[in-house]
Amino acid sequence: MRIVIVRRERGVAFSMDVCTDNLVAELRALRPHWEIIEVAPQTWHRDRAGLNPADLWKSGSGIRKYYERFWRHPRAINRLSADIFHIMDQTDAHVAYAIKRRQPEAPTVVTCHDLVQFVYPEILRDQSRLPALSMAAWKYSVRGMKKADRVVAVSHSTAKDVSQFLNISPENISVVFNGVNSFFYPLSQESAQSLQLRAALKCASDTICLLNVGSTHQRKNILAILQCLKQLRDRHLSVRLWRVGDDFTPAQKRYIESHQLSPLICELGKPNQSELRRYYNAADVLLAPSLYEGFGLTILEAMACGLPVIAADVSSLPEVAGEAAILVDPENIDAIAEAVVFLSRDSTYRSTLIQRGLDNARSFTWKRAAEQLVSLYESLARVSRLEQYQ
Repeated sequence: MRIVIVRRERGVAFSMDVCTDNLVAELRALRPHWEIIEVAPQTWHRDRAGLNPADLWKSGSGIRKYYERFWRHPRAINRLSADIFHIMDQTDAHVAYAIKRRQPEAPTVVTCHDLVQFVYPEILRDQSRLPALSMAAWKYSVRGMKKADRVVAVSHSTAKDVSQFLNISPENISVVFNGVNSFFYPLSQESAQSLQLRAALKCASDTICLLNVGSTHQRKNILAILQCLKQLRDRHLSVRLWRVGDDFTPAQKRYIESHQLSPLICELGKPNQSELRRYYNAADVLLAPSLYEGFGLTILEAMACGLPVIAADVSSLPEVAGEAAILVDPENIDAIAEAVVFLSRDSTYRSTLIQRGLDNARSFTWKRAAEQLVSLYESLARVSRLEQYQ
């Protein structure tokens, strides 16, 4: 069997690199005799050039990027032959148009991680200098999933979105959960390393250290975390927020400044995996009150490290967290704060939640995801061969 894996541009979305790297490794382990070819768009330099034509061509977010993504890259893939084409991210689903024009009989699979821009279109407005063009390109891309023989959704919540927003039959959607990287686990010398890290971040042993990981888009509900932090501070609790990921937005910075929260916040940037594992191990709780998640990989990473999780009770998070997290209304600041206090005071329940989290994380493996994909590939290939001989 010859499988062409269509990747996103490397280095653009770290989580997508992690997903694809792990799945490809497991596929090769399960079917060593298969030929698996990985193809990605060329990487262009990304700068903050202006909007004049020369700069747009030079910029990775300008015309040259669109030429690569929508012209050269699909045509390069279309020169390949395969038993299965698997497009690993919905933002590259436009490649399916080219495949089906030239090779209509070739089974094509697209993985959808989320359709967040349908729910929060302001994400593209905030990130792009040409938001109307970006939204049009995004919609054109994701609608390529309608050309696929099968859409793989990373959660039932995402599968529902695919059916609702793109009018794709549920029969053509398969749910394959992501796995959690085995790199995340409780550190063998957790106590000593945690104390060292907390001391470096000027956090006393009785300080409640809240960890939040990811972007600062509106859907991540960062303002709720800041409001929770303020409420805990006002209740005279020793508390700190460790922020991993993007910088705060201007609106979030204004809230921090107006409520004098800066001394309570440690901005940790974008750490490597080793550093992130240390943060998961040293914190007291992961706060993930997102308003929308296609899957929610960070809550599994936290659980795998033995960190209790407080997560929103919306979108995909309940199905990923199961009974291994405290689920709260993400817009109820009082409920989030009470969950933090409860976890800090009830050591028995905290230990129970940690064990549930470890057990839950072990059930999400990349090997299991790859096994489901192997079964799907083989099924689609059989159907394709039968149709060719009829």
